[in-house]
Amino acid sequence: MKRGQILGMLALLLVCAVTVIPAMAANVTVTTTHDVATDYYNYGGLALEAGNYSDAIAYYDQALGSNTTMMNLAGALLYVYQDKSYAQIKMGNYTGALATLNAGLVVYPNDENLLNNKGYAQYNLGNYADAVTSYDQALTSDANFTTALINKGDALEKLGNYHDAVTAYKAALASDPGNTAATTKLAGAEKAAASALPYTLIVLAVVVVVIAAGVAYYVTRKTPAGGKAQEEPDKKAGKKKK
Repeated sequence: MKRGQILGMLALLLVCAVTVIPAMAANVTVTTTHDVATDYYNYGGLALEAGNYSDAIAYYDQALGSNTTMMNLAGALLYVYQDKSYAQIKMGNYTGALATLNAGLVVYPNDENLLNNKGYAQYNLGNYADAVTSYDQALTSDANFTTALINKGDALEKLGNYHDAVTAYKAALASDPGNTAATTKLAGAEKAAASALPYTLIVLAVVVVVIAAGVAYYVTRKTPAGGKAQEEPDKKAGKKKK
């Protein structure tokens, strides 16, 4: 190859290098750009770990107020709702947590953690029956979700349904043998169920007595002293024979 040809090739390579390298640099810049919503979520996570719940909630709100397309595609948007509701629960803001969880469940309707947290918020608002429903939905997604089973038992106890509470605590122990909370609460529920049985029998006996008394009163009112039921007077009874 002649010198002129070599120089021509070098010049061509130099032109390619000048045009390709900036293009590659531009591509690198685009791919390494931080997602704003993700950044806010990360800041919220740091605040949550530090126990700064109000700051965490503010960061999560900023994340949700940003373009969450990338987070949604990556499945990370779920954790914004989970962590924000957790921070609200830690602050005792159960109504706010419930609103956050309902919003999250629109996007992730079967997430067991969102459903469990929803049940916990409802429980603390005194909505025990609704809490049981939420825990059941969480357990539909994960039948061995120990925390949801224990929480369900707590809600059932508040409803006075001790026998089903015992069942829930036993299921929690089956999923996590030796769980301290489940063991302690099972003992309490079993004791409450045993105490409730005599009371139930007494109430049943009282009901039976009241019904029996009512029946006896009705029969007494309908039957004369002679024991024969009263008959309608004969229309001819007062007429004398000729």
